[in-house]
Amino acid sequence: MAPPVPGFKLNENGVPDFDELPLRKTDPLYSAWGLYGEKDELGTLNRLTDERVAAAAKSEIKTGHRISLNWPLDAQPESSFFQRQVFHQELIRKDPRVVNDDVWTFNSQVSTQWDGLRHFAYQRERLFYNGVTMEDIHGVGADGKKTTVNGIHAWAEQGIVGRGILIDYHGWRLSQPASSTTTTPYDSFETLSIPLADLQACLAAQGTAVRFGDILFVRSGFTAAYAAKPAAAVAAHRAELPHRFGGVERSEPVLRWLWSHFAAVAGDQPSFESWPAPASDPYALHEVLLAGWGCPIGELFDLERLAAHCRDQGRWSFFVSSEPCNVPGGVASPPNVLAIF
Repeated sequence: MAPPVPGFKLNENGVPDFDELPLRKTDPLYSAWGLYGEKDELGTLNRLTDERVAAAAKSEIKTGHRISLNWPLDAQPESSFFQRQVFHQELIRKDPRVVNDDVWTFNSQVSTQWDGLRHFAYQRERLFYNGVTMEDIHGVGADGKKTTVNGIHAWAEQGIVGRGILIDYHGWRLSQPASSTTTTPYDSFETLSIPLADLQACLAAQGTAVRFGDILFVRSGFTAAYAAKPAAAVAAHRAELPHRFGGVERSEPVLRWLWSHFAAVAGDQPSFESWPAPASDPYALHEVLLAGWGCPIGELFDLERLAAHCRDQGRWSFFVSSEPCNVPGGVASPPNVLAIF
């Protein structure tokens, strides 16, 4: 992890205030390019300092209970959202020995995933984190080898590790009285947004304090809704393009809140924000988080058992250990993630 380079005005958390973004006025909207140097590939993961990780382990690991947040790799067995190659296992007998091998093939975003910094650019500017271009990503270096700039391997070196908090929006919304006029209508399979006000109300109801450098998880209810839908209904939704999904609202207040607190964000839905985003939307979270800040976005995380345990314990914070696959130049990766209590 690297400290900010000299020359930027920093607040008490060691980062510029949101109102200082973009740090260089010629850079794209809300970007923080150059904060950790021109060659940085960690972005907001630089917030996960050794001291912050050690403090999280001390405060959060109490019982040793562990919960996987990984959806099965074959959770979408026949076809997938966003037309991604589904998981296939080839099982190989090693006769005459009594031995087996297997070969896995799949798209790195077909199940639980971290979106890496090669995934999504500022669409109008066509630029990835720290100004990297498509040509940079698809080109070759002076040594004649494929470039690895902004690859997922950079995150594998130290992992995505620290204090996690769950916002159980789905559980909180279902607990509200049927007559409530304060909650916003929501459907995981429609382009509906989870307002920031609802996320904060859920945090308050849980009694969960947010700390700078936290890893955020939002349970929208997608995986629960997916499991309850008939296969024909899921297939019909996959066939309709563009797909429609609920998610976190795209707004400046949401961006301000995320920048001011978190090292990484994740949810159980196929797109962390509501989808699709209008082409003219200046607040597309994928653009700003990935391309602007280098902030990992997690999708399709399995948060059902985590939510149940949090309710049982009356505690929605925990230690997170995630080790992305060490694929040089990778676009995304299964997170290989555990929540530890």
